[in-house]
Amino acid sequence: MEEIIASIFEILSQLGYAGIALGLMVEVIPSEIVLSYGGFLVSTGDIHFTGALLAGITGGTLAQLFLYWLGTYGGRPVLDKYGKYLLIQKKHLDASEKWFEKYGTGVIFTARFIPVIRHAISIPAGIAKMPLSVFTVYTIAAMVPWTVLFLLLGMELGDHWRDIKEYAKPFILPIIVIALGSGVFYFFYKTRKSNIT
Repeated sequence: MEEIIASIFEILSQLGYAGIALGLMVEVIPSEIVLSYGGFLVSTGDIHFTGALLAGITGGTLAQLFLYWLGTYGGRPVLDKYGKYLLIQKKHLDASEKWFEKYGTGVIFTARFIPVIRHAISIPAGIAKMPLSVFTVYTIAAMVPWTVLFLLLGMELGDHWRDIKEYAKPFILPIIVIALGSGVFYFFYKTRKSNIT
């Protein structure tokens, strides 16, 4: 398995910016690892930070748009049947649907930072026919800080970019707390606003 992953990263490095975008679109390897590898390539001078940032945002956004369209045109039955081929389990779908139903469209931003939820949250958005423009804006807004963080961490780690999961823990926990807090705040704001009207 390690040899396969090594081969994938070799291909990504040869493709440069397109490799980062492709790695995020396919999502076989977690986005934080792909982006930290991109940061490593920036540190070696093979690519530039701005290009890596744009590639990361583009690839991550396109991946979520694909899931959004699957939700829109395929619905839950199709995803229950074929989601496993996209590495999305039923429990991920169940959790993301509950989040979407509870917190509404604003969860598209905050859920990007929550493990398990972040990969599947686009699907209930598509099923609910959330406006594509709003979905895209929230997705890009979340992809920017996520991409910047892991590119910078990858640059900092250099040759040790493979240790990103352990190294990123002190950064990820505060982000999760802030994201959860934002989601709760948004929920109460929407609830209060609907009660007033």
